[in-house]
Amino acid sequence: MAKKKAISKNDIITCYMDYVLEHDANPKTVFAFSKMNNFEEVNFYAHFASFEAIEKGIFEAFYTNSINALQKSEDYEIFDARNKLLSFYYTFFENLTANRSYVKHVLDKYSKNLKGLKMLSGLKQHFTHYVSELGIQMLDIKQEQFEKIQDNALKESAWLQLLMTMKFWLDDTSTSFEKTDIFIEKSVNTTFDVLDIAPLKSVLDLGKFLFKEKFQMN
Repeated sequence: MAKKKAISKNDIITCYMDYVLEHDANPKTVFAFSKMNNFEEVNFYAHFASFEAIEKGIFEAFYTNSINALQKSEDYEIFDARNKLLSFYYTFFENLTANRSYVKHVLDKYSKNLKGLKMLSGLKQHFTHYVSELGIQMLDIKQEQFEKIQDNALKESAWLQLLMTMKFWLDDTSTSFEKTDIFIEKSVNTTFDVLDIAPLKSVLDLGKFLFKEKFQMN
């Protein structure tokens, strides 16, 4: 049988996920995997350096597919940060649900400690950058060191929240994972309520005003 001349990155991901689910194990070698799926081994390495790279790439693809879907919506572009993040969550978990058998297969054994999982490192990089670009209002401290601390704290807490939601989804047995939808809404809204700095800014502005008035009077 003539071998395929080329195979796309998404084709390789699909073949890999199918193999893992059908055999309950990773492929033994790239050569055998390529031969089984009728393409040249060199075409595999044009997209991935290893099977571990595929595993990492799969979760990055879930992120990319979610963002691409959101960017097709005109409504999404005018959403505020809270609703953009909610939209991302719902879309991202729709992608996970469409591939739930594979995701559960590879994550269930790590579900108690997803934080340091290498296969999620690419997802973390993309997601935390996405969060940092949402324009979430933070305190204007005017000091570079504290701004970096704030930014890092925001990204790390957002990442932990996503992992916590993934753990909840993995354990969710409700119909259509409706409990996960409720969890997403409550957790994201709670986070933004905590981050609402308007009351704190008012207190700070009042403090500055009182200090200024007292200083001037003295």
